[in-house]
Amino acid sequence: MPYPFLQASGWAIFIGRFHPVFVHLPIGFIILAALLEIGRRTGKVNISQSAISFILFLSAIGATLACIAGYLLSLGGGYDEELLNDHKWQGIGVAAFAWIAWLVKSELLRRFVPLLTKIYIPAFAISLLLTMTAGHDGGSLTHGEDYLTQYMPAPLRNIAGLPPAQEQVIEIKPIANIQEAVVYKDIVQPILEMRCVQCHNASKQKGDLRMDQLALLQKGGESGPAFIAGKSAESDMIKRCLLPESDDDHMPPKGKPQLTNEQIALLSWWIDQGAAADKKVAELKATEEVKKALTSLGSGQSSGNEATSTSMVLNVKVPAARETDMEALRKAGLIVNAVSQDLNLLEVSAVNAPNFDDKQIALLSNVSEQIAWLKLGKTKISDAGLKAISGFKNLSKLHLEHTAVTDAGLKELKNLPSLEYLNLVDTKISDAGLENIASKKGLRSVYVWQSAVTDSAVSRVSKRHPEILIVNGMNEAAISKFLKAGDSTALKATAKAP
Repeated sequence: MPYPFLQASGWAIFIGRFHPVFVHLPIGFIILAALLEIGRRTGKVNISQSAISFILFLSAIGATLACIAGYLLSLGGGYDEELLNDHKWQGIGVAAFAWIAWLVKSELLRRFVPLLTKIYIPAFAISLLLTMTAGHDGGSLTHGEDYLTQYMPAPLRNIAGLPPAQEQVIEIKPIANIQEAVVYKDIVQPILEMRCVQCHNASKQKGDLRMDQLALLQKGGESGPAFIAGKSAESDMIKRCLLPESDDDHMPPKGKPQLTNEQIALLSWWIDQGAAADKKVAELKATEEVKKALTSLGSGQSSGNEATSTSMVLNVKVPAARETDMEALRKAGLIVNAVSQDLNLLEVSAVNAPNFDDKQIALLSNVSEQIAWLKLGKTKISDAGLKAISGFKNLSKLHLEHTAVTDAGLKELKNLPSLEYLNLVDTKISDAGLENIASKKGLRSVYVWQSAVTDSAVSRVSKRHPEILIVNGMNEAAISKFLKAGDSTALKATAKAP
């Protein structure tokens, strides 16, 4: 391989990923130079021309490095070719005109070719303009074509000649008649749009995969087909969801809102049933687990004899959390994401903070009203920390797997009015703790695998509270997936037979 850095290789992609670092250098320097030049010419700033020349020199170097890294990053593929080509030449233009502006501004060139100073302002202006257009296209490549305009207010959209904004899918809307719903159109596609299409669409095709159309989803990407009809366990789109969140191949990527257990269960069910485009729910066989997931999509109708249990938290509007409070959580190593942008609800995850303990739980109190999902699995949280959590009135999903919590701490959770999902895998919870928490109104699913809970207690509590899914065992395939996932996202889990 004569030019290893000019081909898609590990080294090329490694260097290419420094593009976001390099690209901010020329942006900052060019804008700074422009402001200083305006200030100097208007008499507002007292600065020498040599200082501005030095800043232009730094911007030219930064733009050049950004071009090189950007080209290497593009070798990995997954981008809209036309948009990528525009962005590439705009970036090259920024670098070229930054060099020209610096050369014309330098004292050495001005001394020998004074007439060239006349092209200084045009070159500088073009470089500044290309910086803005390249930045816009770069954002579109990374986040989608409508990244800058997605939340543009209607009056500004009218002025810009843009069509009305399309409603973003935050949560799946309730389905009036579950049995008559078309599985792909009414269930699968909304899940994909909500969690996957942002990175797999016409303008951004991560891994050369598009998930915005069924035909393109079937076609797959650079890793092959996204799914194998009839075999969800062998389908890449399911296996990636079950990897640990810290794994580079996990999807959605770490830091992005994740699919829920129910959503992955529904995607797996659709694939296992043949991944048809036009089949209705009533035409497919559904396990008890899938029936419960389908029930949660309804709007007052049950998919069987089960009680409907649509999450009420997603109908609650709360004030936005203060940015300073969220930044304090991030400094502690926690990941903070929006569950629903329009409702200001938050998901807080300690997946990257294994040392998070009871003393730090106070950091969560400032956003207690906004927290809907809280992941504290594999942390040092104990019963003492659960007492502080008991006041989180909108908390609906709580992960405590692989922690030191006991029955004593579990009593505090009965005060959570919105709690629906509770993961107690590999904890010291006993039969008494399960029976106590199961009496909590509104609880929908509890995971107690590898805890001190016995099969007889699961049988007893399941009969007493049939509305709750109690998971205390898995088949061989599910155990393998569970261990890979590292948390409660196993989907083939089934409660042991009473």
